[in-house]
Order: sequence, then structure tokens, then C-alpha cells
Amino acid sequence: MNVMEAIKKRYSVRSYQDRAVETEKLESVLEAARLAPSASNRQEWRFIVVRDKNIRQCLMQAAKNQAFVGQAPVVIACCAKTDSHVMTCGQQCYPIDVAIAIEHMALKATEENLGTCWIGAFYEDKVKEILNIPQDIRVVELLVLGYPVKLRPSPKDRLRLKEIVMYEKWTPGLI
Repeated sequence: MNVMEAIKKRYSVRSYQDRAVETEKLESVLEAARLAPSASNRQEWRFIVVRDKNIRQCLMQAAKNQAFVGQAPVVIACCAKTDSHVMTCGQQCYPIDVAIAIEHMALKATEENLGTCWIGAFYEDKVKEILNIPQDIRVVELLVLGYPVKLRPSPKDRLRLKEIVMYEKWTPGLI
């Protein structure tokens, strides 16, 4: 599978098989995150892999009781050990860098015939408590991982390139 095929095939999976993810596949997904780029090579990301069913159930509750969070055989807490560095453009590094690493994982998971879903609807303080995460560490996202119950549904509607891309300068009225 090439990268464009993985991009087209990837979708947010919200229903998982009751099937463990092989260690080799999980490590391959995590390796994809490790190889992601980061601002000034800070590599602020840190990942907590949760396979334990009881802990996943607690994370489900911290994620606003989204059942599929507890159903997925793996939940990865995607964290940042950050110095809150701000890039010249005015953006903090850590949320962007962690997001890049997460998408590397999502695409590698797709290649491995695994499904993922980014979870932003969670209470950080509760996740920190459940996973014993220190206060100075940020939990950026949760990523659920496992074998989807079914193949990708029909493609989602996406804006056409001419609706989102401008060349050389901002084009008023495009949006």
C-alpha cells in the first residue's frame, strides 16, 4: 500500500472486533510515531499504550462514555513532555508535533489493516489520574486502535481542491 492509498483508506473507526492487536503491528505503529518530524527535533511526544480492559473502561468514562473507546483493544494516550516552546509563527510546538506523530500512527495502522480514531473529547485531568501522568505532562489526544468490525464506509464528502487551495496570494471570496 502506498501513502496515498493509506490516506484514502483511513477513516475514524468507531466499532472494533474483539481481537487483540499483535505486538509486532503495535510496535510498527509506534515506530511510525517515533520517526515523525518535530519542531527543532524536540520530540516532545510520549505515549502510554493501554491494553488492560479495566483501564480502558476507565478511559472510556474519562472520554465522555464513548463506548468504542472501551471496546478498542488498544488505547494510546498521546502526551507531550513540553517546555511550551512557541515557534516564530506564534504556535506552540507540542500540539502540532504530537498531531503529526498521531497521524503517522493512523496511516501506518491503516497499512497494517488496523483502524484508529482520534479522541479529543476527554477530560485531561481524569486521564492523568487514571494513568498516573504527572501534572507537567499534557495529554494531547487519545488514539484508539484495533481491527475494525467492517471496512470503510462510503467516502466522506470533501471540498474540491479549487475550494480550498489558492495560489500565490489569498483569493477573496474563495470561501
